[in-house]
Amino acid sequence: MLQLNYIKENKQVTIDSLKRKYFKNAEETIEIVLRIDQNRRETQAELDSTLARANALAKEIGGLMKAGKKEEAEVAKAETAELKVKSKALEEELKVSESELYDAMVTIPNLPHGSVPEGRTPDENITIFEHGPIPTLHEAALPHWELIKQYDIIDFDLGNKITGAGFPVYKGKGARIQRAMINFFLDEALDAGYMEIQPPILINKESGFGTGQLPDKEGQMYHSTVDDLYLIPTAEVPVTNIYRDVILSDNDLPIKNAAYTPCFRREAGSWGAHVRGLNRLHQFDKIEIVQIRKPEESYQALDEMVEHVKSLLEKLQLPYRILRLCGGDMGFTSALTYDFEVYSAAQKRWLEVSSVSNFESYQANRLKLRYKVDGKTQLLHTLNGSALALPRILASILENFQTPEGIKIPKVLVPYCGFEMI
Repeated sequence: MLQLNYIKENKQVTIDSLKRKYFKNAEETIEIVLRIDQNRRETQAELDSTLARANALAKEIGGLMKAGKKEEAEVAKAETAELKVKSKALEEELKVSESELYDAMVTIPNLPHGSVPEGRTPDENITIFEHGPIPTLHEAALPHWELIKQYDIIDFDLGNKITGAGFPVYKGKGARIQRAMINFFLDEALDAGYMEIQPPILINKESGFGTGQLPDKEGQMYHSTVDDLYLIPTAEVPVTNIYRDVILSDNDLPIKNAAYTPCFRREAGSWGAHVRGLNRLHQFDKIEIVQIRKPEESYQALDEMVEHVKSLLEKLQLPYRILRLCGGDMGFTSALTYDFEVYSAAQKRWLEVSSVSNFESYQANRLKLRYKVDGKTQLLHTLNGSALALPRILASILENFQTPEGIKIPKVLVPYCGFEMI
């Protein structure tokens, strides 16, 4: 959530920045926020004045009674009664204003960083880095959804029987390579200084709000209505919420956490050839890295996280590219996002496998995540990234490493899975 003082002090900058993110009615929304805030402050001032007058009269009444000025005391009591009625009305009015202000503020997305390119659609994202040659496959090469049937390593029909579409069953070498990737990605994160976390995969509304999934992405999450809990769309949510309502000290920073979890996304409205096989699932596995940093360190941390994801893809020998997302393609809470895409040789297209983002103080403000500096509290910056999401990595390995003799396993994964070929 944006800070109200920033909006008040930088009204036009805020409006212009929101327009770069293609936020509808940016000017109107900011005007509404400022008007509600003005009404709130005026109501607060009137309430303070009313309570001060009531307190002063209460003291006067005792003196008047002692001095035998009963009539004057009765007049003061009557005024006090009127002030109590007025103060209650003002308190109710203040509650309404605060609720309206809150409701308006949570609809406003984070402002884009100055380096975010102009643009509304994914076609306007900017490729800033590309690595690795595009593989040349043999003539009989197949897309991964055909390979998994041929080698009997993933069963979508069985998953559909048990649960529904988008919930695959991994079996045999398919299950083992999943476990190999999870262990490899976690070990790499630990070597990079991250502390491993095993969080819950169900969250409450407060956690969903803290990282910005609620109310923005409510329709994309699975909701257990009986207990009013949500299945996590990413480990970012429970891991970052560890620090909700926390004031950290210098000794606690920086915080670097990594977590493996299954992730659940309804993916409402997804359809077409681009969602075939492992390209888009309702349940998938992912390792998430999360950092909490001082504001002056957060963009250095973002670069560090980007380098970490690069190293994973290079060790897997997968061709990849990095995109800096344009304003219109960025997430609601992000100030700057880099997307990583790997090339799928059989599908002849790029597949997104990671997003690495800096949220600056936007999530921290919602989380009330602060640290003490010179005796004062200040909001921290939060960052996260996929390191990595498994399905499209597996799809690319199956397609890019296929040979007439079988599918080779990237050398770095062989010690983890115990076999060299599928």
